[in-house]
Amino acid sequence: MKFLGKNVIKVDRELSDLDRFTLDFIKILRKHTTYVIVSGYVSILLGRARSSEDVDIIIPRIDYPNFSNLVEDLKDASFWCLQAERKKDIYEYFKDRVAVRFAKRSNVIPNIELKCAKNKADNIALEDTITIKVGRSELIISNLELQVAFKENVLKSPKDLEDARHLRNIAGGRLDGNKVRNYKRMLNELYG
Repeated sequence: MKFLGKNVIKVDRELSDLDRFTLDFIKILRKHTTYVIVSGYVSILLGRARSSEDVDIIIPRIDYPNFSNLVEDLKDASFWCLQAERKKDIYEYFKDRVAVRFAKRSNVIPNIELKCAKNKADNIALEDTITIKVGRSELIISNLELQVAFKENVLKSPKDLEDARHLRNIAGGRLDGNKVRNYKRMLNELYG
């Protein structure tokens, strides 16, 4: 792994099945909207050896016609929604800010947990991003400071604290401590 600048990281490793699954989904998603990958898969993508059953992705609110086209393209690529079959039903979940899960046909895991931005933290995640170059592809993740703050102050499970520790270690001196502290204060107000 190599930092190519403040907002670009190159990951030199063989793609895993989870990486290929995520890249297949993102290839379709980015045709319809912006996105950001958050949570556990960020740590995995950046070298942490652990498993995950899902990949958390936040997108901005989009209208039904755009969402319908997205779901149609996903279905054409053999993805299915775990909660509902009809596009209108899937959109109702999304519109109500309930995460919708997509997996490859005949599978349940791994799956994508697609979420609509619902608060200031999600909007920051969408705006302040890092591009991960993996193979010939690119993925967009949230900035590392927000990832660390969210895992340490909101999630707090042993797995999440290990993820945060891993992100701190790989970022080294590139992690902005003031930014982490400010995010922690904001998250305490949002989730406290």
